[in-house]
Amino acid sequence: MKAQAVIRLKFPSEELLSIVLRALEPEAKSMPTPRSRVQIAGRSNELTLKFEAKDTSALRAAINSYLHWIALINETCSVLQQYFEENPRRSCPVGII
Repeated sequence: MKAQAVIRLKFPSEELLSIVLRALEPEAKSMPTPRSRVQIAGRSNELTLKFEAKDTSALRAAINSYLHWIALINETCSVLQQYFEENPRRSCPVGII
């Protein structure tokens, strides 16, 4: 692999980090293309993504995909949290609150 990148993201809680890790794990284990691969790890409230790719185009595509997925997961958790805060009679099925 020729192109590499490491991205570290801090989350407001270890709980949100755990949700993101569980959601990304299947993708990291079976990348859809042999042109790139990623390793994910979490510690405290920090997510580390290590990317390796055959070229910069593949690297950019992999990074964009993961950052998009992380943003989507974060936004989904925010919407759910707001919903359950506004509807206290409902119980939250995931521990995001």
